[in-house]
Amino acid sequence: MPMNYAKTALLLAALMAIFVVMGYAVGGQTGMVIAFFIALAMNLFSFWNSDTVVLKMFSATEVDENTAPEYYRMVRDLAARAELPMPRVYVLPNAQPNAFATGRDPDHSAVAASTGLLEMLSPEEIAGVMAHELAHIKNRDTLTMTVAATIGGAISMMAQWLQFSMLFGRDDRNSPFGWIGVLAAAIVAPIAAMLVQMAISRSREYQADRLGAMICGNPLWLASALDKIGNAARRIVNEPAEAVPAAAHLFIANPLTGRGFDNWFSTHPSMENRINELQEMAREWGTSDYQVSDWSTGSGSVQSPDAGSTSGPWSNVGQSTRRRGPWG
Repeated sequence: MPMNYAKTALLLAALMAIFVVMGYAVGGQTGMVIAFFIALAMNLFSFWNSDTVVLKMFSATEVDENTAPEYYRMVRDLAARAELPMPRVYVLPNAQPNAFATGRDPDHSAVAASTGLLEMLSPEEIAGVMAHELAHIKNRDTLTMTVAATIGGAISMMAQWLQFSMLFGRDDRNSPFGWIGVLAAAIVAPIAAMLVQMAISRSREYQADRLGAMICGNPLWLASALDKIGNAARRIVNEPAEAVPAAAHLFIANPLTGRGFDNWFSTHPSMENRINELQEMAREWGTSDYQVSDWSTGSGSVQSPDAGSTSGPWSNVGQSTRRRGPWG
């Protein structure tokens, strides 16, 4: 765990360094100082406003126990098990099954699930997904991801401005490297920022999967959910996410393409690898069955890992107790 936090700190520092080096390549020492303060201001803005910005970005609607009783009670029960304050609960008006968490700390956090996810998955699978998002909150990943998205997006915007200005004969006398430095800042820096940003996301997803499985009590719930989400995301376009690709890594699954590749250029590890990790975790626990809790009646509870059942993790167990839609 300490190594993961150290890696994240180094990666965030690398993002800031890229931004500062871009400022130096474009404007020398003056540009470097300006870029440093801009990066610092973006960090502070992200710290205080990350949840509000992201939720508005995706037109999220806050719900409570009256408007979405099953969904709200499930999050409340899982948050209590994770020893977390109750987060605000939101629904995203999107047919693609997906979810994310946001907020600067556990006391100022929020979780959001799409209507597609709430309608397509069983209660047990939804519990696995929301436990994963609560794991991000517990690990304080949400702040890290939002800051990374903000700085990475700013680097891309600066690069686009440089590319545009070069087309119109921009004066590069302020750059210590001349036109070569400006060209490098415009092309190489955003690529480097993307690599760092994706590395942050990928290093966190496996950890959140594992902790989320511990919170909900059954790794196979989340494994089954990821399988369904991965298949559906290939078919259903998430237009708001397509418009803001810098925020793609906030979701439990890549909302842009739904195709996971375990390489530097993917916002998420491959679904197959994540599912395999969860299945191995279930074997370690001695959990080989898809245990069902009656979340739909408000009496859902996490069962012990060695509880038995007669159905496998890829069956439709739980569908008979599931109500249509998130509103109960």
